[in-house]
Amino acid sequence: MTKGILGRKIGMTQVFAENGDLIPVTVIEAAQNVVLQKKSIEVDGYEAIQVGFEDKREKLSNKPEKGHVAKAETAPKRFIREIRGVNVEEYEVGQEVKVDIFAAGDVVDVTGVSKGKGFQGAIKRHNQSRGPMSHGSRYHRRPGSMGPVDPNRVFKGKLLPGRMGGEQITIQNLEIVKVDAERNLLLVKGNVPGPKKQLIKVKSAVKAN
Repeated sequence: MTKGILGRKIGMTQVFAENGDLIPVTVIEAAQNVVLQKKSIEVDGYEAIQVGFEDKREKLSNKPEKGHVAKAETAPKRFIREIRGVNVEEYEVGQEVKVDIFAAGDVVDVTGVSKGKGFQGAIKRHNQSRGPMSHGSRYHRRPGSMGPVDPNRVFKGKLLPGRMGGEQITIQNLEIVKVDAERNLLLVKGNVPGPKKQLIKVKSAVKAN
């Protein structure tokens, strides 16, 4: 069954494997998550657990938020997300989900929001090639042809300049190199989306072999 947890991206480092290989890893701090709600097919039409991560001050919470977390006997949470595909029967409202649900060698999907790059041109945004930079070319970094004359409009999907980044991205099939239960850390092989301190969702891989 699916397992999942919320955490924050701390940054990247590297560790040595037993055979001496150097492995680049991303450190994710997944402090205790609390199960706030269980969703069932009978009531909600699907099965999932709702988990909360990172306490926030009572002053910043409204009355419905306080009432919702009171059922789990916990403080108001800054981030609340659902994790589907889990065995709901294994969880109880108020239960803590810790990093030790994963083990070294597990394969996971990691979701986060990519770094925002602002308004960018077609070359940076879509990895297009530029024109010749010699004198007289008059075509250097522009987006290129807008299409044929006949339809007299630009087709949908034309790759043009615009806002880049700031999108939810999931990187699949990343291996967990190490689980540090004492410090609530997950070390995941490779990189994950977003800047440092970005909220990260770690779930069992959908396409794991």
